[in-house]
Amino acid sequence: MSTLKKMFASKLLEVKAIKLQPNDPFTWASGWKSPIYTDNRKTLAYPELRSFVKQELVHLIHEEFPEATAVAGVATGAIAQGALVADELLLPYCYVRPKPKDHGMGNQIEGTIPEGAKVVVVEDLISTGGSSLKAVDALRKAGFEVVGMVASYTYGFPVAEEAFKAANVRLVTLSDYEHTTAIAAETGYINKEDLEVLAEWRKDPANWKK
Repeated sequence: MSTLKKMFASKLLEVKAIKLQPNDPFTWASGWKSPIYTDNRKTLAYPELRSFVKQELVHLIHEEFPEATAVAGVATGAIAQGALVADELLLPYCYVRPKPKDHGMGNQIEGTIPEGAKVVVVEDLISTGGSSLKAVDALRKAGFEVVGMVASYTYGFPVAEEAFKAANVRLVTLSDYEHTTAIAAETGYINKEDLEVLAEWRKDPANWKK
């Protein structure tokens, strides 16, 4: 297992940006029952952790997408992270709304990046991948080349992996569900018996019942 992914998962659990409750599931906005709740925006409240996320996302971009000439954040969760990353990289920055505004200029892409830019997209959380890939589609329709996406976290749902593959978008993340459940079991955050329940949820989250 990746040392970085386990380390970051541990940090997210520590500040309660991730909560695991296999025996007392959360209800997502979609109506899905879930043993996990993630709010990576909590990392912005902690200067050392905020810097850690910024630096590690920058490292991923240097290693995986060195050709990038601009950065785009996905609204709203990754607006701040994207701006921090772009500032560190000294690259132009924009953020992408889920849909065009219904007033003013009707923008979906906020900010100005150079025509024909090679864009790396910054996201905070990947669930089904739908909202993330809408941002990619908007950038492509505007004439930009999307070279890939970096994200703080992914649940690793099969439906998301298929969607990213179909959209021809390479995704690289700082951590994921697999490393989170592993470190949670190692540290006693959850019981080892809970691992089976957590694994079952990820296979079919839409129909999972506890």
